[in-house]
Amino acid sequence: MARIFCIANQKGGVGKTTTTVNLAAGLAKLGQRVLMIDLDPQGNATMGSGVDKRQLEVTVYDVLLESASVAEARVKPERLAEGGFAYDVLGANRELAGAEVEMVSLDRREKRLRTALAAVGAEYDFILIDCPPSLSLLTLNGLCAAHGVIVPMQCEYFALEGLTDLVNTIKQVHANLNKNLQIIGLLRVMFDPRITLQQQVSDQLKAHFGEKVFDTVIPRNVRLAEAPSYGLPGVVFDPPAKGSQAFVAFAEEMIRKMPPALPASAAAPEPPSAPEVHAVAAEVESTGPAIQAAGPAEAKQE
Repeated sequence: MARIFCIANQKGGVGKTTTTVNLAAGLAKLGQRVLMIDLDPQGNATMGSGVDKRQLEVTVYDVLLESASVAEARVKPERLAEGGFAYDVLGANRELAGAEVEMVSLDRREKRLRTALAAVGAEYDFILIDCPPSLSLLTLNGLCAAHGVIVPMQCEYFALEGLTDLVNTIKQVHANLNKNLQIIGLLRVMFDPRITLQQQVSDQLKAHFGEKVFDTVIPRNVRLAEAPSYGLPGVVFDPPAKGSQAFVAFAEEMIRKMPPALPASAAAPEPPSAPEVHAVAAEVESTGPAIQAAGPAEAKQE
């Protein structure tokens, strides 16, 4: 069965969509079968994967309302296939904004995506879900369907505020809706080693969270920023760029760290214990003050 991961952070502008599409392309380049799901009504991950959201007749909206299956709604972007980066896309457009209102009164409203993915789980190695930057019914569907959460974050002091909110949400979902949910790791993105404070925050994150921080660091890279305007992931748009190479390295790290996917007939793995999720939450609460306290002292040395 596929390993299902949400890319989530309740703080906006931290590179969730960039991470999702480039990780999907990187995994596909390495021979993995990948499905990318866009749960954001803005449809940026859809457009960034080479799919025109305005031309989609069936989207994730229809899947959530159970008027279409994942197999019927997914598409295979031709532009990605040409370069050997092919992954399937379950796209979104502005219709998805109305799904939350329509699902409020429906049965199993938090688990509709999870139910839909059960039918295609054996067809993929990885399923990546791009979540909107808010705690909504759409985000909740993603968290209920996932095995874990990848958290992209910038190395800035205020980034931990969004992380605190997200971890508290994950604790609630883990306790009440999805016992398999855990925090896979923190991904440092838009990193500029020339900025002393970013380096300092990065070191503090590694010191506090240890193995929960991915070894790969995604640098700030103009080619990654340009790629969406061409409707392509940066990994496809400019493979030699430093940002593109970093995402391929991240894909390699994900494959290396994740256990092999279970066949559909195999027994489900034991869910992670609640103390693991709570331990990360405790680290988040203690790390924020520690980093902020260190910041001004470091700034004076500049």
